[in-house]
Amino acid sequence: MRHMIDKQFKYLKVMNSESGFALIAAVLACMILMALTLFALQLSTGDLRTSAVVVGDKMALSAVESGIHNLTQTFEPAASTTGYGLGGSTWRDVSTTNNSGSQFRYTSTAASPMAPLPLAGYSMESGQGWGMSRFNITVEGRNTAYGSTVQVDVGIGYGPVPISTIYK
Repeated sequence: MRHMIDKQFKYLKVMNSESGFALIAAVLACMILMALTLFALQLSTGDLRTSAVVVGDKMALSAVESGIHNLTQTFEPAASTTGYGLGGSTWRDVSTTNNSGSQFRYTSTAASPMAPLPLAGYSMESGQGWGMSRFNITVEGRNTAYGSTVQVDVGIGYGPVPISTIYK
């Protein structure tokens, strides 16, 4: 009987010992390190995605700027039936080597419903009947490499044009 009681105490002694704690602590430490690694990886890939979006938006905005520059060179108010000579709403490539995949187009072209602006500096009697016609044009730019699109509404004035009812 004594032998049987000693075996039970020995069994209880093994159960109360802390020799298995090191294994559990090591597994928990590995899990914490793995969680920290995944967190750091998530942060770095998020920063890369954000940087790519910013670069794409800047390239699309650069394409809009090219479209506005083209607008100032090719705008013809007399050609209202053909979209003021801007070529409609087809995408056009930006012709630079540093901005590949960037394009612009004019999505909306219309004469402004607002009255013409008087020309600055024409305060003499002979120049008071002249002004600038207003036009509203929407320029859209995109970059196909980054999948970004930017749209800018531009208001331009064209003149001098006669704005008075006096026959000259």
